[in-house]
Amino acid sequence: MIEFWTILIIKTLVAFAVSMLIVAYSTWIERKVLGHVQLRYGPMRVGFHGLLQPIADGVKGFFKEELIPDNADKPVFLLAPIISIGAAITLVVVIPFGDTVTIMGHKIPLYLADLDIGILFVLGISTIGSYGGMLGGWSSGNKYGVIGGLRASAQMISYELPMALAVISVVMVSGTLSLVGIVENQAGLWNVVKQPLAFFLFIICGLAEINRTPFDMPEAEAELACGFNVEYSSMKFALFFMAEYCHMFVFAAMVTTLFLGGWYGPLLPGPVWFFIKTFAIIFFCVWERSTFPRYRYDQVMELGWKVLLPAGLLNILLTGLWMLVFNI
Repeated sequence: MIEFWTILIIKTLVAFAVSMLIVAYSTWIERKVLGHVQLRYGPMRVGFHGLLQPIADGVKGFFKEELIPDNADKPVFLLAPIISIGAAITLVVVIPFGDTVTIMGHKIPLYLADLDIGILFVLGISTIGSYGGMLGGWSSGNKYGVIGGLRASAQMISYELPMALAVISVVMVSGTLSLVGIVENQAGLWNVVKQPLAFFLFIICGLAEINRTPFDMPEAEAELACGFNVEYSSMKFALFFMAEYCHMFVFAAMVTTLFLGGWYGPLLPGPVWFFIKTFAIIFFCVWERSTFPRYRYDQVMELGWKVLLPAGLLNILLTGLWMLVFNI
């Protein structure tokens, strides 16, 4: 029992440290990639090619002046960024970074928990994370913040439905809600081949769920002066910032797990393949930000309800017919 808890604590600390390191350097990756896309260098001054810039930004955030509006709902105002970052970190618990390895005679699975309802856990906790932006905007007492919070709630509802439909089709072909089981089901053929439409839907809905361009309506600094987090400063603003990149990492890991075969791949160890695929999706998130302009809000809503939702229902119907015809 002592060995079990020791291994669990060590795995938790390692998973947390790796996740936070990836979150920190996702900001560096984004700034460097956007810089090169726009024919500039990006961070260069702090460390070799700016490699210490995320650390410098974190230290600077601690010493920034902290401001709380007089008309803010202070308990909710303080709780909102904690909800955002807490939900994002919690999702790391069920991500399978690899298969089981043997270390000093102990078989250690490279994930913290293999829940029978793993995918439902992810959808539920990610929904809770969306409340951070809504509550932050509402509690700030700023009209731009309130509008940003309302946009966040409407966008969450609009895009979680087609995302859930895309996940349902993956569950249908996998026969399990366990993320480890879904990965193991892709040992012969990845789900991106079995479910290309679901993959497409999940990518689009995921970008909208994590407020990435062109779906960054809750922030939309040109319209809302930074939206739901307009009144935040110091580390409270940094927590929202970290939560966005942590959600992006979790999103990329979920795409890898559900559609790209998880840790499966030739020659290299499983965890290496997992992170190669995950960073490829993170690179895609950065690339599309530099490529696509922001939609109008009516276009965002129309895409979700009139295009993606019917497409998700159609994909479930086609998946069911395919399984029925081929007796799968």
